[in-house]
Amino acid sequence: MEFADVAEIVKNCEFKVFTDWASHADGRVVALRAPGGAKFSRKQIDDYAAHAAKYGAKGLAWMKIEDASKGREGINSPIAKFLDDATLAAIIATTGASTGDAIFFGAATYKVASDFMGALRLKLGRDLGLVEDGWKPLWITDFPMFEWDEDEQRYVALHHPFTAPKIDDEADLRTEAANAVSRAYDMVLNGNEIGGGSIRIHRSTMQSAVFDLLGIGREEAELKFGFLLEALRYGAPPHGGIAFGIDRIAALMAGTESIRDVIAFPKTTTAQCPMTGAPSVVPDRQLAEVHVAVRPREAKAL
Repeated sequence: MEFADVAEIVKNCEFKVFTDWASHADGRVVALRAPGGAKFSRKQIDDYAAHAAKYGAKGLAWMKIEDASKGREGINSPIAKFLDDATLAAIIATTGASTGDAIFFGAATYKVASDFMGALRLKLGRDLGLVEDGWKPLWITDFPMFEWDEDEQRYVALHHPFTAPKIDDEADLRTEAANAVSRAYDMVLNGNEIGGGSIRIHRSTMQSAVFDLLGIGREEAELKFGFLLEALRYGAPPHGGIAFGIDRIAALMAGTESIRDVIAFPKTTTAQCPMTGAPSVVPDRQLAEVHVAVRPREAKAL
């Protein structure tokens, strides 16, 4: 089940949701074919929309291909009236849809559309029995170096601020920050991340450039990370690493979706430990040793 980017196809249609995001600098309009999905009831489609909403979707457009040979007449969709015949044909051709299939659409920022359509794809794959048995490992590479935080109006590190960029020149990194790719990598097994790591920055000049792009000024950088910058100035070899999640691997081997099933003493969803009773009340004397004061929560007026 592959995504099909259809922004170019729908950018001049009459469906405003599509045209707005197709023309947005960071927008994405993506289509996903669900084999045999034309059989879905409206309730099932609403359930899929609700599932996508958990991951940021504002709505979920859909299209059922009931009879591809009939063109527009063979399509059942609330958005078909906004699309001309050429656009409908292009969507069907691009997604590879045929009679009996359904097509779901996501339109939002690139990240949000990718997130909720990815979640939808996983659910559809399970519901339609398309998930194959066996072990399918793969590496995920070429992560973006930064993502833009609209609230903070600055870049934030997608992995962490010590991950090396693929761009090896500080000046190029500053001018291409929006498109910079990091040297981070994840190991995924059957759709589950089981390990991750990165090649680290080993030059102080590059580390300072990354801090600048993250809005960490020189004084703040020296205060928080001066020891690191000084160490890098003395010289460090290129280095990196990876950490594996043994609990996730064990859960996959055991055939369970929850790592709590394979952890010896799992915590509850509220971070309580049933075995030890932690966390417990801390005596005032111990709090005073670390200069922590606890204020009682004010009672809410009824």
